[in-house]
This record gives sequence, C-alpha cells and structure tokens, in this order.
Amino acid sequence: MRILIAEDDLTARTILIGLLKKWNYELIVVKDGQAAWDALQQPDAPRLVIMDWMMPGMDGKDVILHVRASDIEPPPYIILLTGKDQRSDILSGLEAGANDYIKKPFDQVELFARIRAGKRSIELQDSLYETQKTLAHLATHDPLTGILNRRAIIEQLSKELSRERRGGSNQSSPSSLRCAIGFFDIDLFKNINDQKGHQIGDEVLKGLVNLIATQLRVYDSFGRLGGDEFLVIAPEISIENCTHLFNRLSTTISEGKIMTSVEPVGVTISLGVALAGPDEEADKFLDRADVAMYQAKRAGGNCVVYA
Repeated sequence: MRILIAEDDLTARTILIGLLKKWNYELIVVKDGQAAWDALQQPDAPRLVIMDWMMPGMDGKDVILHVRASDIEPPPYIILLTGKDQRSDILSGLEAGANDYIKKPFDQVELFARIRAGKRSIELQDSLYETQKTLAHLATHDPLTGILNRRAIIEQLSKELSRERRGGSNQSSPSSLRCAIGFFDIDLFKNINDQKGHQIGDEVLKGLVNLIATQLRVYDSFGRLGGDEFLVIAPEISIENCTHLFNRLSTTISEGKIMTSVEPVGVTISLGVALAGPDEEADKFLDRADVAMYQAKRAGGNCVVYA
C-alpha cells in the first residue's frame, strides 16, 4: 500500500519515513498542504494519508476540507497528526473529515495500530465499492448478452433526445445531425429455439450481439428490449450516414454466420429505423421504429424499413 506523508517538520518527517519504510509501505512525501492537495488530485493518488495539521500555506484541516468537498473516488483515509490537545481542536479536525488522529509526539505502536486500522477500513471500502459496481451493472445490463437491458436502453434514449432538444439542431435540414434508432428482431428466431434448442438460441443471441457491436460507433448505444428484440441508438448522425449504418448492420448479419457450440447458424433481421423529430418523446419515437420493424417483417424479413 502507498501512503502519502505531508509533514513540514524535518524531524517528524524523517521519523515517519524511517518507520513506514521499515514496515514496508511505499511512500510519497511532501512538505506542505498545497503539495498534498496536488498529490491527492492525481489519478493514482495514495489511499492512505498521514498529514500534519499545522503546515505553511494550506494547513492539514484545509486539505481535508478540499478533499471532502471534491469528487475524489474512492476518498482517501486521512490520519491527522496534531500537537493540539484540546478536545475542541480534535473534534474540529474530525468534523472537517479526518478519519483518525494521532497526537504528537506519537508512539510507534499506536501509529502502527492506527495505520493498520486505516488499511482495514480501505479494504472494506474497496469491497463495498466493488459490490456497488456489480449491483449497478446487474441493474442496467442484460445477464445473457451483457448489453444494456430494456430499462437502461430506454433511459439512454430519453437522455439522447433531451440532449438533442437542448442542442436545438435544425431538423428540417437534410444535412443536420439527428438521433436515429434501429429497432429489430431476428427473423424466425422461434424456429431456432424449437429445432436446435434454447442453448443454441442463447448462443445465437450472444453471437449476434458481438457481431453488431463491431459495427457500431463508440458513442452509439445498444440494448436488448426482451426476447430477440434489440434497439440501437445512433446519436448525432446525418440521414446519409444513418442509412449507411443500418443497411450495413442488416447486410453484415445476413451475410455472416454465427458460430455456436454445434454448428454455424445463419440469421437475418427485420429492422425498423426512425429519425428523431422536433421535441420527440421516447415512447412515440420507439413506436415509430416498432411500426417500421413490423413493416419489414411483413415484407418477408431480412430488410430495413425507414419510418
């Protein structure tokens, strides 16, 4: 574990460096509060900080206030070194956001114990963050294919439409950049499940998702609405590029094969595409693409219909 030492007193700093190196910690050492604040804003900032309260310029309490008011994630564990022994001073440091404190002159055993406590707190915090990230991913992603689930992709559509309204693009111009969506399902997918089994059907869905993902732009969004129905959101795209994108998706799928554990499987899709109109609402926008998709299906599938 790396530890940031912020201490302006040469003697105290030398003692801290000697002890922490003896305990096999990797150190970053600074001599004032501004340097400590600069170090804590770096992407790979140390997670544990031992900081003197009284330093020139920005003192330790000021640094803590800056850290707690910032969006540094995950926040560092800060042990405040202080020569102050009034209860009100100690409470002031803790209320500012210090996690712990040690009075000067400090005892080596106490310092070691408080660092170990800080390390355990950081490990617990990391475990909680990982759990939160996992839960957030599960709440927004389809468990089979790994792409956005129905709720998340529709929320993303609402965000893109809101952003487009704020941008105020000239939607009457053919060259204007607009939000486009492609709503599609797999032609005769039920036959695949019935004839080859649901395991192969799942492999086809995953293979299709991987194939489509290679054709999308980095800022496009892709989600599963349910079953074999999917939605692609292509923000800020011209009419010409919209046509090129969705025609390419349809062709790539129809001309390719999806590898499964048993055999390659060929599929086609029925794709309905819509461009956002002025003040378009997400549900009506999706309905227009849905209608176009069913027109493609009634036309025999393996085609793109533009709303």
